[in-house]
Amino acid sequence: MREIRVIGDPVLRTPAEPVTDFDRELRRLIEEMFEAMYAVNGVGLAGPQIGVSRRLFVYDINKRKGHVINPTLTVDDPEEIVDEEGCLSVPDRRTRLPIYAPVARAAGVTVEGLDRLQRPVRIKARGSLARCFQHETEHLDGKLYVDRLPKNEARKIVLKA
Repeated sequence: MREIRVIGDPVLRTPAEPVTDFDRELRRLIEEMFEAMYAVNGVGLAGPQIGVSRRLFVYDINKRKGHVINPTLTVDDPEEIVDEEGCLSVPDRRTRLPIYAPVARAAGVTVEGLDRLQRPVRIKARGSLARCFQHETEHLDGKLYVDRLPKNEARKIVLKA
């Protein structure tokens, strides 16, 4: 089972490289990402979170399940929705559970990329799925949800992690 990397690991702050090889190893990686995500009751997981600096993520939220390779994200509805958000890579050091905080995200987005067979993927999303896509895409850019918080709030979370 792949280990979830936590805040402080440099891979989480490094922009991920595009996926170029669509082979058996990639298919195995996607399966391992789902296993790692389910093992900790997550709803999304990006490559860097398991130490793989490649641009891909998996998700399973609100009866929508899939993966996107080399995603690009477009904001369709910039209205900001504030909701509680946590991250598997920012767990409380004692409980090992994600630390939640209110985070503003765009109300609607479209993510485009490829699936494991190099077929185009295009998904319009709102609500929790849109939030998940934004969160996971930011991981691929070396960003964490705490980067969206006021500095004093982010500091409190980082000290607990």
